[in-house]
Amino acid sequence: MNLKKTLNKLHLWLGLSSGLVVFIVAVTGCVYAFQAEIKDLTYPFLFVEQQEGRVLPPSQISEIAQEAYPDGHLHAVLYPAKERSVQAIFFSYGEGHDHYQIAYINPYTGEVLKLNDEYADFFRFILDGHFYLWLPPEIGQPVVASFTLVFLFMVISGLILWWPKKKNLKQSLKIKWSARWRRKNYDLHKVLGFYVMTFALVFAVTGLVWGFLWFRDGVFFAASGGEKFVEYYDPISDSTQTYQGEIPALDAVWMKMNAEYPNADWIEVHPPGFEGAAIAANANPDASTFWKSDYRYFDQNTLEELPVAHFYNRFEEATVAEKIMRMNYDVHVGAIAGLPGKILAFFLSAIIASLPITGFLIWWGRRNKAKKQPVTQAKEMLKLTEA
Repeated sequence: MNLKKTLNKLHLWLGLSSGLVVFIVAVTGCVYAFQAEIKDLTYPFLFVEQQEGRVLPPSQISEIAQEAYPDGHLHAVLYPAKERSVQAIFFSYGEGHDHYQIAYINPYTGEVLKLNDEYADFFRFILDGHFYLWLPPEIGQPVVASFTLVFLFMVISGLILWWPKKKNLKQSLKIKWSARWRRKNYDLHKVLGFYVMTFALVFAVTGLVWGFLWFRDGVFFAASGGEKFVEYYDPISDSTQTYQGEIPALDAVWMKMNAEYPNADWIEVHPPGFEGAAIAANANPDASTFWKSDYRYFDQNTLEELPVAHFYNRFEEATVAEKIMRMNYDVHVGAIAGLPGKILAFFLSAIIASLPITGFLIWWGRRNKAKKQPVTQAKEMLKLTEA
């Protein structure tokens, strides 16, 4: 059996086994690509009327939010553009009280516009399907990651199976719309699969960076020339010191970030995650992406800036490999190329979602054709006998 015949069988049976997962992941990816734009159109609590008055500092926003959600663990306070509400983000996982709530607050008046349960949000439902197939994360995540690895093989094997002889190249690049439905379906699978192949590889690789630690570490190792990936950690404050400032330390960090990043699209400050942790802060110059953000850490007692060795650091200090890690999400959803990139990602995901369907129809058509052939042959033999 030659290589193409072997690959053809593997492509067929792996495609049939992974088709439903690929379809779900691709369709949910289509929807999620525009989640920010859809939210802007449908969530009025994201916006406020811009005022000339003083914006409430994070210490006051925290108090207001904590009153609205007294059982929550405050993870961060995010200040977006001046015409938008401030987000007090409550998040806790694996501590017996899992929650993810965001209090949207008018930064000028302190009014709580909405306390939104992010776990019950429509786009969280879509994301859970994309990441976990709506299964428990400990089951769904490895299942999606494993089938993403299968999909990577499907893309590569599909290219080999598509590769035509020189004289057939032109025919292999277009769909014969005048043909019968089986031929059109075959062309839709083969030709569209070829055109989306490069992007499908990008989707698969960026997905696998989240799916498997060994894959992420391997990408970082290759991009950095042999360096080991460093997991995220919170730097520790100096416990021998006590804070002597006149305003809350969280406010002081927020004011410092505002002074240093006057043109940032958003500034986010994180209260210490545990006793002795630093105050984390980040500034994003472009709210449509994440990769260019500056991540900084300050001793909660002295406000001295603390260095970190992981890729959530200052953008100018990030290595090429760290910037590749930062880009992973923005590349995966197409945001790296702005709105045109998201539109492209949407249509590419839709085409990828169609491939398991057209592939299944190819198999089904051939299967039924194989069943009909013996019947046809028997009828012909009967005619010869009667003659």
